[in-house]
Amino acid sequence: MVGVELVVRGARVVDGTGGPSYRADVGVQGGRIVSIERGGGLGGRRVLDADGLVLAPGFIDMHAHSDLALLRDPDHSAKAAQGVTLEVIGQDGLSYAPVDDRTLQEVRTAITGWNGHGEDIDFDWRTVGEYLDRLDHGFDGEGIAVNAAYLIPQGTVRMLAVGWEDREATPEELDRMRELVAQGMREGAVGMSSGLTYTPGMYAKDAELTELCRVVAEYGGYYCPHHRSYGAGALEAYEEMVELTRTADCALHLAHATMNFGVNKGRAPELLALLDAALADGADITLDTYPYTPGCTTLVAMLPSWASEGGPEAILERLRDDGTAERIRHHMEVVGADGCHGVPIEWDTIEISGVTDPDLSSYVGRTVRQSADARGETPWTTARELLLRDRLGSSILQHVGHEENVRAIMRHRVHTGGSDGILRGAKPHPRAYGTFPHYLGHYVRELGVFGLEECVAHLTSRPAARLRLPDRGLVHEGHRADLVLFDPDTVAAGSTFEAPRTLPTGIPYVLVDGRFVIEDGRRTDVLAGRAVRRTPT
Repeated sequence: MVGVELVVRGARVVDGTGGPSYRADVGVQGGRIVSIERGGGLGGRRVLDADGLVLAPGFIDMHAHSDLALLRDPDHSAKAAQGVTLEVIGQDGLSYAPVDDRTLQEVRTAITGWNGHGEDIDFDWRTVGEYLDRLDHGFDGEGIAVNAAYLIPQGTVRMLAVGWEDREATPEELDRMRELVAQGMREGAVGMSSGLTYTPGMYAKDAELTELCRVVAEYGGYYCPHHRSYGAGALEAYEEMVELTRTADCALHLAHATMNFGVNKGRAPELLALLDAALADGADITLDTYPYTPGCTTLVAMLPSWASEGGPEAILERLRDDGTAERIRHHMEVVGADGCHGVPIEWDTIEISGVTDPDLSSYVGRTVRQSADARGETPWTTARELLLRDRLGSSILQHVGHEENVRAIMRHRVHTGGSDGILRGAKPHPRAYGTFPHYLGHYVRELGVFGLEECVAHLTSRPAARLRLPDRGLVHEGHRADLVLFDPDTVAAGSTFEAPRTLPTGIPYVLVDGRFVIEDGRRTDVLAGRAVRRTPT
């Protein structure tokens, strides 16, 4: 074919299938791959010499928290520079659609630690469809940095229909939740998420979740739960989600499928055996992980669920009351709060990664215990004051993971990659800027945990199949030209815990819809990303 817009010449094509790589020229026209010539010789108006580089499908981040960042930051190099061309947002049961005026303000406060409060955002949407339309228009009608798919957040849906009360939904409230989920699916969501250690989503019993999953299944979507525990009772929590979705006949995607805390050291094989048994019995299950041991969330998420009932203002009122605050401390430090996965909190594992009040910046980069020792007070006194002064907006790193579990889970055949990247805070988790090159550089090249072709399949075609996107995730003719070119000998995450916003190395080119968003290692001004809506079934 002569005269196509772009020819990527002489690349080592790792096509996303998991099969052997091969050298070829790849032609791009009108945002799609139009020709693949293994013998070379393809002509085009622009020819990019890719000798020494791998050409792969763009990476799909199956667990992202860029819900506002995509509208706030047209550059968005945190993801674009990693080779990410599609993010799945609306995670952990809490996001910004569907909402009404009341719940919008409540959810903005509840997840300030994830996304900021959004003072710089015009929240001119209320429905899922309107939010996706807003992503399409992005900045000045041009679009966003990378593509985005959306999960309906079950906690936000419950907030709308029931509120923040810890009780069962009435039949009328359940009907409303069903309709909200159905509407969101009709408007293009790819599934539904839950945060079952976050309020108010955690107040839903299995019967309620099953009914909502039935609606998701009717539209060909999937359920993506942050389940009820990653610590004490983690295996039981995984089994609960497997059984729930099988009852609902709904596909299951397990969010950031880790086995954390001391009680789960070395227990990843038990999780994988549980999943293998369900898969052998016909269950439709996938999962995602990030390639690091620490987790990341908000400090307020550590509280027991009873202390969070009623929403953010009710939490603050309880924290101000000395007697109630003492009950919260006892539950967290002695009993083991459900917010901390049923494990008594260890304050030396809780590192403050970000605050919303600049006057509190001295807490960032230190564990709660370190700050408490410096102040000559108990860790709970320090944590309580920080929660109050920062109005629940502080984010944390939680150093409770196990490397052997991380490696075992990432090898599994239904594994996909997800950054769980929280982009706010002075010292965010390095996974936000480094997940995908860290897989390729550290776990493929340096450790040999799996081969390059297999790893690329985990990051491309497998997530595309879960999302039911038939024209993404592979370097095949007719597919979308969402592509990444990287040097397999140098690709690496630049981000570290000390310098988490450092961009990766060895990824000189990234294309979204056939247009360069990264060129010669630098971000262009191209905004080719759009909302990717569910493919009707």
